[in-house]
Formats: sequence, structure tokens, C-alpha cells
Amino acid sequence: MSAALAGRRLLVSAGPTFEDIDPVRYLGNRSSGKMGFAIASVAAERGAEVTLVAGPVHLATPAGVHRIDVRSAAQMFDAVMGALPCDAYIGAAAVADFTPRAFAGSKLKKVAGTDTLTLELVKTRDILAEVAAHALRPALVVGFAAETDDVATYARGKLERKRVDLVCANRVGVGATGFESDDNALLVLGPGGFERALGPAAKTELAARLLDLVAERLA
Repeated sequence: MSAALAGRRLLVSAGPTFEDIDPVRYLGNRSSGKMGFAIASVAAERGAEVTLVAGPVHLATPAGVHRIDVRSAAQMFDAVMGALPCDAYIGAAAVADFTPRAFAGSKLKKVAGTDTLTLELVKTRDILAEVAAHALRPALVVGFAAETDDVATYARGKLERKRVDLVCANRVGVGATGFESDDNALLVLGPGGFERALGPAAKTELAARLLDLVAERLA
């Protein structure tokens, strides 16, 4: 199976996005990027041509991988769309769903007499859905779903709503897996009732097993 990705073009997104509020503050999330970087690393080891679009993380670039660093959801959208076409897109990034409507050019200050601050947020563009609907749609589109409850239900809904080929769901906020951990557990869902549990295991091992599924579908 390791040779099945040789010469294939894989596009992987990883890490969080940071949505700037002002020059000091931002909205972010706890994604470390480790899962996406593991996928990029293993894919490159198997001979794939890998482009990795990385949010703000502190991880070394895997050997043989072309890395594009971004900060915001808008920048990640542009980088992913600009890297098409490819054979497979694996969207492992935790992209912000919302971003501030306007960036404050100066640091927001406390206002005397008020104990609250209201931020107006607007939706970001849905990278996964737009890749799946793109004229240059990859042969395989894989999404990730980090959920705190009803993991399979929400992930199956994402699979159908965004019309992707696989969704890798993981539960976060409990135990020692998921965000910021070197280990994870995935429930991989696909059309026709396909369901495959992977792990708990090291993210490098999960990356290898997920890429086995990717290679099967690209063969």
C-alpha cells in the first residue's frame, strides 16, 4: 500500500486559524496541527507530492513537503484554492467558522461604566465545501470533524451536507487524545454507511492508516 501514493498530488491543511480582533488580540482554537503534519509527513514518505497549508503552529516542516504558512481563515482559503488541482485534499485544519466583521487598528480599551464588550462576527468561507464543489474538485476530498458529543451524528451530517468523500471524526474535550496530544482516535465515515474506527493510537500511526484508505480510493 505504501507505493500507491507515489506520484500522487496531495493537498493537506493543518493547524488552527487566528482571526485578529485588534493588534493585540485574536480569536483562535486549540488545534496543534500535529494530525495534519503527520498526514503530510507519511504521504511524502510514500512518494506523494505534498503541499501543506499550515496555520500558526510551532512544528517543523516534514521532509519533502512544500509548506505554505497562513494565519487567518481567509488566507487559508486563498492558499488552498491556489494549490488546486490535486488528486486528494485532506482538510485536517481547524478553521474558524467566524471572524470579526472589522479589524480594530488600535488596541480595544476598557470603557468606563461598562462591564461588557460586544464583537460582531461574520461567517468565514467554507473551505471544505468549496473544494468539494470546485470545478477542479480533487478525486478525493477528506474532511475532519472535531466534536464534543454525538460525534458520529454530526460527522455524518457534515459528510452529506458538504458532499465530501470521507469525514474523520474525533471527540475532543475528554481524555488524553485530540487537540494538543500526540495521540488520537478517529471514526472515519463515508457514503453508503461506510464506517471505520481507527485508534486510539499515535497520530503518526493514524495518519498511515488513514492514508491506506486514501490510497485504496485513488487506486
